[in-house]
Amino acid sequence: MSLTILNNMSAIAAENQLNITSAEMNSTLEQLSSGSRINSGADDPAGLAIADGLQANVAALTQSGSNATDGVGELQVADGALSQVTTLLDRAVTLATEAANGGLSTAQSTALTGEYTAIQNEITNIGANTNYNGAQVFTANAVNVYLTDGTTSGSTTISATPGALTLGSLNLTASNLGTTTSAQTQLGQITSAIATVAATRGSLGASVEELQAASNVMTVQTQNLTSAENNITAADIPSAVANLSQYSILEQTGISALSQANQQQQLVLKLLQ
Repeated sequence: MSLTILNNMSAIAAENQLNITSAEMNSTLEQLSSGSRINSGADDPAGLAIADGLQANVAALTQSGSNATDGVGELQVADGALSQVTTLLDRAVTLATEAANGGLSTAQSTALTGEYTAIQNEITNIGANTNYNGAQVFTANAVNVYLTDGTTSGSTTISATPGALTLGSLNLTASNLGTTTSAQTQLGQITSAIATVAATRGSLGASVEELQAASNVMTVQTQNLTSAENNITAADIPSAVANLSQYSILEQTGISALSQANQQQQLVLKLLQ
């Protein structure tokens, strides 16, 4: 190799390699400190795009899981209220059956009618005052839980309608049990109301099962997508530690080589002595 004072090619080569080693070492230190293999778009552009897409899927699924849980909660509140209505109607059956038998005194008929009226009032109160998260449960509006994995094709809506809960919706008239005829009429209405409530509870139960099944599927999807995203972005710690040791040694030898290359310029002076 010829000696020259214009350009120290050995020093330039050593410096370039030292810069490369320093950059690799800084990248490795960043991976170790963050735990992530991709800390900027430059680290892996394609991998970053895929990982960001997976993170969006996970975010959508996580919120959809919360939506499903909210839906289940509201429907369970409705079912619990309807269960209480069934208990009240069962008591009403007893009262109407007793009144329909005849032979009761005026005081007894009055007492039966009073309790039956109280039952009707309580059913009305349940329908009007049952709330979930500040919203009335028993309305004509359907309960809708929007579920998505963040894609258009992976979106669905599960709907359930508790419906209004009033004496009218149960086809119960605000009558009394004062006569055998009225008691028998009320008994038929009460029996029909019990069947109506049972059918509504069955429909709500099916929707709860559907929401729970969807939630379970989303939980598995979230787990799998998180695992896939982790495989792309997570740093390989043992490999990074090994690289750190390698780059540390290369950095030291690079500095030494650069020092030696710079000293070669001093040989020119020897020729002038």
